[in-house]
Amino acid sequence: MSIKSCLRPSALAAVVAGLAAALASPGPADAAERPARGCVSSVPFTAGESGYDTYRIPATVTTRAGTVLAFAEGRHNGAGDTGNIDVVLRRSGDGGCTWGPLTVVAAGDGDTRGNPAPVVDPRTGKVVLLTSYNSGAVTEAQIMRGEVTAGQSRRVFVQTSRDDGRRFGAPREITAAVKLPGWRWYATGPGHAVALTRGPHAGRLVVPANHSAAPPDGSADTGQEARYYGAHALYSDDGGVSWRIGFVDDSYDGVDNANESAVAQLPDGRLYFSSRDQNGSSPGNRLDSYSSDGGVTLDRPFRVQATLSDVPVVQGSVLQVRGRAGAPLLFSGPSVPTARQAMAVWRSGDGGGSFTKALTLSGWRAAYSDLVQLGGGRVGVLYETGTTGPYETITFRRVNVADL
Repeated sequence: MSIKSCLRPSALAAVVAGLAAALASPGPADAAERPARGCVSSVPFTAGESGYDTYRIPATVTTRAGTVLAFAEGRHNGAGDTGNIDVVLRRSGDGGCTWGPLTVVAAGDGDTRGNPAPVVDPRTGKVVLLTSYNSGAVTEAQIMRGEVTAGQSRRVFVQTSRDDGRRFGAPREITAAVKLPGWRWYATGPGHAVALTRGPHAGRLVVPANHSAAPPDGSADTGQEARYYGAHALYSDDGGVSWRIGFVDDSYDGVDNANESAVAQLPDGRLYFSSRDQNGSSPGNRLDSYSSDGGVTLDRPFRVQATLSDVPVVQGSVLQVRGRAGAPLLFSGPSVPTARQAMAVWRSGDGGGSFTKALTLSGWRAAYSDLVQLGGGRVGVLYETGTTGPYETITFRRVNVADL
């Protein structure tokens, strides 16, 4: 599902410059979005730079000190989802206007490390990062068909930073605690996780994730693997030291195939889960559900969110805006049902019951995204975008909440 950029470096540089200018220059719809002070957009990751062919899978959080961390997969040898892939990071001390040097948080060393899911522990301020791993010699399809060994298959790791994201400890494996024996595929997030700030589970870290199960008879079931996708959650009550599996969506009926997931805590304390529907037979490409017990169980099964019908089959992000009473729940994703194009932000005033498109960031090609709270009544959108394909840059856009 990836598209490799074939632009020469000089042409790509021109594209990037054009993207920055297009986003920074106020047009008829853009003038009201420009903050009174500061920048509108920046480009922390550009294909072909710093030794990587392509950057994909953005994730972002703001630390206790106010630093914005932008994570991505740095793909060495192409835009594909397998091979030699690192998890990389850039830091911003000015709300996403400028960025420090690129650092490698988890090196693939020939294998695949990705699906970054960062969260800030509210008790200590440390940054907790979960990622997924598999051998660089195998593909998602092979893993889903059960054609790989346990060592080659998907595994789950956690690492932490206690110095505002400057340095991270080595990845520590937690696969045995969070992956059931019959699962094949596994992915954390991608996109930020959430730390609960209210209710009986305040302080809990909840990471949205997804998996695939083996067919009931253990067969490969070639061509039908997507029907065995399901969402789940994992959580930690001790700041990321130990982890447990929360709810598991295991319908596997092919109607609603919950896949890449996102989570937000609503003002009433419930968790809102939004999931990609991986080609299920029900109409629509977005699914959602709620949890009233901190992610341990779901209040109801995942079902189609009809008011996000403009979103294609793609990952999306959700963020509950902090601050004043009635602050909205936001969703970001492309807004063309049949293509990864035109990144947009939707708002919900009823806790995810319904959404209304509030702002289209650009008409250019666009794919994965992640939302983050900023200061000064703003949010940020870190998203994949480009002119000829959606994976030419990962751009950061600052948006006034009042404009939504």
